[in-house]
Amino acid sequence: MPTLSNGDVEIHYEDTGGSGRPVVLIHGWPLSGASWSDLAPALQSEGFRVIAYDRRGFGQSAKPGEASSYDYDTLTGDLDALVTQLDLQNASLVGFSMGGGEVARYVGSYGVDRVHSIVFAGAIPPCLLKDDEHPDGALDLETVSGMQGQLRADPPGFFDGFLTNFFSANGELKVTEEQRQEALALAAQADVHAAAECIRSWVTDFTGDLAKVSVPTLVVHGDSDAIVPLEVSGQRTHEAVAGSELVVLEDGPHGINTSHAEEFNAAVVAFLAR
Repeated sequence: MPTLSNGDVEIHYEDTGGSGRPVVLIHGWPLSGASWSDLAPALQSEGFRVIAYDRRGFGQSAKPGEASSYDYDTLTGDLDALVTQLDLQNASLVGFSMGGGEVARYVGSYGVDRVHSIVFAGAIPPCLLKDDEHPDGALDLETVSGMQGQLRADPPGFFDGFLTNFFSANGELKVTEEQRQEALALAAQADVHAAAECIRSWVTDFTGDLAKVSVPTLVVHGDSDAIVPLEVSGQRTHEAVAGSELVVLEDGPHGINTSHAEEFNAAVVAFLAR
């Protein structure tokens, strides 16, 4: 099981190897790198080197609990450790949902010297926060605090409801029950403290980070995303990143990489192949 260290935290990753351009996959909440099981083989078959890792506190990575922060500077430090220690050059970064935050903050903090292109998939930038300064957001701090409390009180119940919403569009589940159960099994690996703290990180403002994106960028989003609404995130990210491409998947829930795997994979592979 390959791991790398960022300070005293061990980060689990999978690396297909090979000489193709590296593509780093950053997963959503509350899953792990294993949630890329549809896209990863599609990319590998096109000759890319595919690297997927588990965010600290999730999957098979270390679970430092309250000894760690789960803000985006800390989380993006893990991405930088992976890029640096594997000496990735000319890499493409694909961030789904919460993973889009690491991608945005990586560019904002570390620049694009090692970056070829970017994909924001159902991603949370530019800012989900809803308050006086961000009237067009989707999540106010009271809702965030309530979600954290519900998760801590009943993790299985919270994940069950969340992942139903995650894969639903217009009141209809868009994946099989088997696929939903697979996601629940990944969620069960998460450290509850880490998962709860990450909910607070969702409302980070990435506006300044997006302003520094200067590489080819694809934004792909479901039009019926009940977790990260298209009009709050995907559309605004597209508008914020000059020259970016926007692909909207019809009847697409949040978990479009599973529910609309064929369309999602085709869009991402075609973009990365250019």
